[in-house]
This record gives sequence, structure tokens and C-alpha cells, in this order.
Amino acid sequence: MWLKRLTVLNFKNYHEATLEFSPEVNAFTGPNGSGKTNLLDAIHYLSLCKSYFNPVDSQQIKQGEDWFMVQGEFEQEGRSDLVACSLKRNQKKQFRKNKKEYPRLADHIGQFPLVMVSPNDSSIVTDGSEERRRFVDSVLSQTDLQYLDRLIAYNRCLVQRNSLLKQAARGAGALDLGLLEVLNAQLVELGVPIFEKRKAFMREFIPEFDAHYRFLAETAETVSLIYHSQLMEADFEWLLKQHLDRDRALERTTVGIHKDDLQFFIHQDMPLKKFGSQGQQKSFLIALKLAQHTFLHRQKGFKPLLLLDDIFDKLDGTRTRKLMQMVSAGDFGQIFLTDTDADRINRIFEEINRNVQVYNINRGSAGQLERT
Repeated sequence: MWLKRLTVLNFKNYHEATLEFSPEVNAFTGPNGSGKTNLLDAIHYLSLCKSYFNPVDSQQIKQGEDWFMVQGEFEQEGRSDLVACSLKRNQKKQFRKNKKEYPRLADHIGQFPLVMVSPNDSSIVTDGSEERRRFVDSVLSQTDLQYLDRLIAYNRCLVQRNSLLKQAARGAGALDLGLLEVLNAQLVELGVPIFEKRKAFMREFIPEFDAHYRFLAETAETVSLIYHSQLMEADFEWLLKQHLDRDRALERTTVGIHKDDLQFFIHQDMPLKKFGSQGQQKSFLIALKLAQHTFLHRQKGFKPLLLLDDIFDKLDGTRTRKLMQMVSAGDFGQIFLTDTDADRINRIFEEINRNVQVYNINRGSAGQLERT
């Protein structure tokens, strides 16, 4: 699968732009603030129905305009699919494939899988467990629609249970134990399969992550990735009953798969967040994303798009060359990357003897520089 053409209208800093792409490596170069990353985000919209950087759809509309549209033509096994996303202010977002609107956006997820690597990914290491769960869920949601449906339903049920606890704690009435029992049963029915899916995913994912990190770091350091869930320690239904008093005091559900986490270590038992350098953390994150790409490729049977935003920041020259050599060797399919320095892009790809198509981006306009 690869993206043949992209058109953006009134999207972020772009009034109008259309680009034709190579099925191999495509590089957007230009100064900071010119709109390189916005093109990657437009591609992300086509794949996952949302921005990678900003959850508010209306904020993607170019200033002074009332609507935006992103459209792309995908090629796969001789078949062409036209995907379009559009939004008018104060209206519902519309998503179409071959001019037919989806009844729900979730039906589109996974048809055109994508992996994004961005400086924003540092939050996976530095922020709370929610960011790491979001990473796992984003991978599994692109391979298993039932998983996504269960996750949406679980989160809806969790909101209802938390609301029930808050109402009882704030004097809106006694706790409705009958309704609580129903909600507990729903959480267990939805949460246990999510836990089992995450656990099975991590068994397959961790060896791929280890292999990618060793290649990037040349085994310079030992890292580990551990999945933790309360459901590993006890039955979910039992946990909910045992923690009811605590839940009532805190007015929220304190046990469940919404508390799952990934733990990152370097040099065997040292937390990556505290003891990893910026370069080590970035290599760790890149290895996570490349392992995600490998997993999606295996599950889908074709290669997802790979988007690399500002990838050379905080990586030394050796790791940069190894990364580009790895991802452009053919195993990773179509690649899009951004950098401020077109000369550096051309130099790196000349050194590894790979083709790259370069676009110069300047204040929301794009022009093809060259194809080497």
C-alpha cells in the first residue's frame, strides 16, 4: 500500500496544495514553521480520521476560512482508493472512501494503517500511563475492530460508574448497588478480553522491539519493556468488589484495564525516564514505533505508511545513518520524513545508496526539488 497523491484545502497553514509521491522515500524540507509537519498530519488524518497533534478538529481549519478538506489517493495491489475528510465549522466531520460516507469513523480505522514517529512521542516516556496505553491501543485498534469497539464501550461504562460514585459521594442519593453490580459486570465482560489481547500483543511485540533497538544502538546498552496490569494479580470482578470503599472515597474507579501501564528500563533495572539520555530515549521510542510497523505489517499482510517527523533531532550521525538504512531498505514500504536541511537528506541517502524524492516547503507551498 502507498499514497500516490495528497490534496489539502484550507488545512492548517495551507490554502491549497497537491503533491504526487514516490512509493519509496519522500522528504519534506524547509525552515521551521513552514508546514512540513502539517503535511504529515494531513496523511495521518487520511489514515486515522484525526490529527496526531491536536484533538480539536475545528482548529485544523486555516485561519479566516470556514472549512477544510484533505484528500488522498491510495494504491494497493492494482486497486486505487480515494479517501477524503472534510469539516465545516460547527458541523460534523465527514469521511468518505470512494465518495461513499462511512456510517461511523471506526469502520475506517485499519484500512490504511500508519505509524508516526514524532518529537511529541517523548510524552510516552515522560508522561503518565495514559500515554503508554494510548500507544498500545492505537496499534491494536488498527488490526482488530472488535478491540476498538470493546475499548470504546469500556470507556463509556467507566464514565457511567465514575458518575454513579460521584453522585453518591456528593449527597445525590444512596449508592445504587443494583446499578453498580450491572456496571461491574459490564466492565468485566469488556475489560478481560482487552487485557488478554494486550497481553498477547506484548508477547509478540517485545522481541521485535528488542531487535530494532539492538540494531539502532549496536547493543551499546540493554533495555527492557514490561507490561503491567492489575488483572495479572487478581480476578477483575474480585478487584472491583475489594476496592469499592476506596472507589467511593476517591469518587472514581481505581482498578481495571484503564490502569494498565508499560514500564521502560535501561541497563536492566534503571527507569528510562530518569536515567536515559535524550538520545537513548529517542532511540527507545523509534524502536517502539518500528516494532509497531513490523507488527502491523504482519497482521495486515501489507506495509503501513511510515511517517518520520524531525527524525534527526537528538540522534548522532551513526544512529541516523543506521535508521535511514534500515527503513529505506524495502522492509518498511513508503516513507515520509521531514527535516530542515535538504542537503543533509540528500547526503545521507547518497551515502546509503537509496532513492529519495525531496520537496521544498515554504510557508504553506510545496515544490519538488529533485529525485536522486
